[in-house]
Amino acid sequence: MTSPLSAGSAARGVVRLLNTSGGRALCLAGQVDEAVVAAFLQRYGREPARVDRIEAGSVTSLSAPALDLVLDHLDAAELAGRPVTVLRAPLVERLLATARAVQEPCAGTTARA
Repeated sequence: MTSPLSAGSAARGVVRLLNTSGGRALCLAGQVDEAVVAAFLQRYGREPARVDRIEAGSVTSLSAPALDLVLDHLDAAELAGRPVTVLRAPLVERLLATARAVQEPCAGTTARA
């Protein structure tokens, strides 16, 4: 079931948690802007979910809050010692690489996968 959109909004992106035969997946597609992330957080809460996969191969744009959402889920999995498969579009790959590069020089932090 999807959450209704507010009047006048035209969501062009989606973020959902899905239970699949391959495990739980965080799925992102289209133009994932701040409003899409806010709707996701309203529905699922701010705590990163336990996911086995992040599917972002159909993302056409990713806002800063959307990137933070992906990184939060990756960090939670890393802290729990769980591997997460990430299927990503080239745009997402570049953003994740940039986020890792920014974090690496910081003392006491680990790179986000």
